[in-house]
Amino acid sequence: QVQVVESGGGLVHAGESLRLSCTASGNSFSVHSMAWYRQVPGKEREWVALITSDGSSNSADSVKGRFIASRGNAKNIIYLQMDSLEPEDTAVYYCYAVGIMGTNNRPLSYWGQGTQVTVSP
Repeated sequence: QVQVVESGGGLVHAGESLRLSCTASGNSFSVHSMAWYRQVPGKEREWVALITSDGSSNSADSVKGRFIASRGNAKNIIYLQMDSLEPEDTAVYYCYAVGIMGTNNRPLSYWGQGTQVTVSP
């Protein structure tokens, strides 16, 4: 069984920073890529940033220059550094992991439970 666990959310004021963490763990689960999404009630889940298998990162235009995704010491750990936060960034932030199990090359994907980020004006 694979678990994806986020942490680091909270309440901050506009202009402040937060760093989210995510770990994907499971026996024989080999991570290929991981990403961050966010969702506001009543709206679709929105892609925020990703880390690919080679460690390269990319982020959505709406957060580019303010949010940066990075990898930890292991491929199954990623972070989301969020600077210059705005009230519009308020959302539940989800971690998404894609990988394979053992020698089975069929890609599998898993979501975390989400962590709330609230930015006050």
